[in-house]
Amino acid sequence: MLEKMLIRGAKFEERTIVANGDVLIGQNSRVDYGILAKRLTAGERVFIGGDVIGEEVRIDSFSTINGDLISKGDAYIGEFAEIEGKLTVYGDLEIGRNVKIKNGFEARGLITIQNPASVIFFLLLYLMLLFRLGKIEEVFKLIEDVELEPSIILPEKCSVGVDRIFTTKNADLYDSRILGTLKARDIYLTRTEVVGGVRGREIIVDRSMIHGSVEGKIIYLLNSSKVGMHVKGDRVYMEKGCIVDGGIIARDGVWIKDSIDLKTDLGEEIGVGQGEVQENVSEYISGNR
Repeated sequence: MLEKMLIRGAKFEERTIVANGDVLIGQNSRVDYGILAKRLTAGERVFIGGDVIGEEVRIDSFSTINGDLISKGDAYIGEFAEIEGKLTVYGDLEIGRNVKIKNGFEARGLITIQNPASVIFFLLLYLMLLFRLGKIEEVFKLIEDVELEPSIILPEKCSVGVDRIFTTKNADLYDSRILGTLKARDIYLTRTEVVGGVRGREIIVDRSMIHGSVEGKIIYLLNSSKVGMHVKGDRVYMEKGCIVDGGIIARDGVWIKDSIDLKTDLGEEIGVGQGEVQENVSEYISGNR
């Protein structure tokens, strides 16, 4: 399993992303929204385009918050970070040198001037490395040990804008509502509403609503999913009960079935043996899906 984008139990509002758990943002990423989360960790050179509110907030060096930052607990701000609004911390504040805060700060706990972010971002990088190596059990054990409840994980160099969400990695979305067209490599959506389109390579739409179009190489529409515009791909597999308001364009054909078994159909599609099918399908299917 490769490093991927995860959005679970999140709602995109007009100016703010509301997450019901923790948010991890990889370095060199851009989010043109404010963020309301349980805990937020942002890597180096991250841009967040609005207010940040969380129970604990960690911002690494050279990152920018284009609004207020409010931490209900402790806060950790790396060197050369910029906060364009006011910094309010109800717990302890560890802050690096050369941090710019436009509208001043208030901290009710202990204030320490140092660069505090290195440990948490080593943890973030280690988490990403485990994803790359496919060591999923170690990832979940690490999450349990540090009591993380990830709602959003954005790999490095992601872009989350008003009109487009972009990553070069895979993307999994659960129980969420997002705004803009999602563009990623392989995409899995379940119980999710996309107010925009979806672009990828292999796309699985399960119990979801896509207001725009869906374009990819291999596309699966499952469990009464609905697409508001066209579906375009090399091959399209669709269960009866799914709705496509526009046309379906498929170079190699469209298969409409009463029920689609992803293990069988995906195994046939990628041309592997049955023993390998389960391993490949685990990219898309977990015990929670």
